[in-house]
Amino acid sequence: MPRSKRDKKVSLTKTDRKGLAWKQRIVDDIRFCVGKYPNIFVFQVQNMRNSLLKDLRQEWKKNSRFIFGKNRVMQIGLGRTKSEEVEPELYKLSKRLTGQVGLLFTDKSKEEVLEWAENYWAVEYARSGFVATETVTLPAGPLEDFAHSMEPHLRSLGLPTKLEKGIVTLYSDYTVCEEGKVLTPEQARILKLVGKPMAKFRLTMKCSWTKSEGFQLHVEDDVNDEEQADSAMEEEAEAEAMDDNDDDDDEEDDE
Repeated sequence: MPRSKRDKKVSLTKTDRKGLAWKQRIVDDIRFCVGKYPNIFVFQVQNMRNSLLKDLRQEWKKNSRFIFGKNRVMQIGLGRTKSEEVEPELYKLSKRLTGQVGLLFTDKSKEEVLEWAENYWAVEYARSGFVATETVTLPAGPLEDFAHSMEPHLRSLGLPTKLEKGIVTLYSDYTVCEEGKVLTPEQARILKLVGKPMAKFRLTMKCSWTKSEGFQLHVEDDVNDEEQADSAMEEEAEAEAMDDNDDDDDEEDDE
């Protein structure tokens, strides 16, 4: 029997690509914020967690705005060269938009933001690839926090467990991780199951720009602020950054 033309496989996991309109909105938002807020910071994220960044947005929304998106698009918003920059010296901020970074626009003073960033951190569970900060060992004995139905899952993660009278029991000491070694996915899951957070979510202010003082570097780097890119290369980079068919998955979850 011939196959029906209506018999087509539909992937339920397919998502729409972020197109030109989405990227243009980020550029417009950045330029609007440059005019609205007197102070701008480039911050670097350690142990990124979207939920914690969302909490910060809520906490600061009265007088600030966080924008976290594709670096090349944010660079276009600020201006990548002296000739493109929206305000004097903003191109120096643009040059520092590399890696896992974002922009903070705020009415708060530079001193207030730097002091807050120095003292702010949040403990989170480590993920695979994280370098363990301590050695964690589980002693032999009952694991009463786990239901008996969890025993097969714990065993699949490598824990030496068994059921004794319906109680999950570790029948020998088990070293989950060692200080200084990279965590595997299984080790990261075990640490989360036993309630052992190890990572710290932090924001480091790399540099800032204020309308009154201009650009200031807070973390030393090897960026050459006087270096000017070839105009043809700049045009090519801009076209690539704004390309509607770009597959980049960088997320801008600004609300």
